[in-house]
Amino acid sequence: MDQHKILIAELIKLLEGGMAHASFDDAIEGLAPELRGVVPGLLPYSVWQLIEHIRIAQWDMLEFSKSEKHISPAWPDGYWVEETAPVDEETWEKSLRQISDDRDEFIDLLKNEDIYKALPHGDGQSILREALQIADHNSYHTGQIILVRRLLGDWE
Repeated sequence: MDQHKILIAELIKLLEGGMAHASFDDAIEGLAPELRGVVPGLLPYSVWQLIEHIRIAQWDMLEFSKSEKHISPAWPDGYWVEETAPVDEETWEKSLRQISDDRDEFIDLLKNEDIYKALPHGDGQSILREALQIADHNSYHTGQIILVRRLLGDWE
């Protein structure tokens, strides 16, 4: 197997999570619906706000990787929602579905594009660099979701 294919396979594992830590799916599985919007103690975010932040940031990196016409949200306010809880179950499910769908679409980019080539509209970014950034960003905030759940007594 050539080194490029090995790298792609490892990046996919990294994006899907669960190798050295809990995956995003693990972190949200079994979360009590009434705890989605609770902000514990002195922490600044609820699980919902962290999930929405992951969704927005990952979407932004995906769209940036695909199109020079993409306009990123304003930093930092455009990457965070004020609402501490989802409006309803449909909103919750839609957000989770977009995170999964966008991750899958980014994985398709990894499989089908030149991951080393600098994106012409960036300042040195490549699909490889964006993949590493998505994985790093998502794993960091997945850890925060688990921390919030622990503080709320909802993680074993």
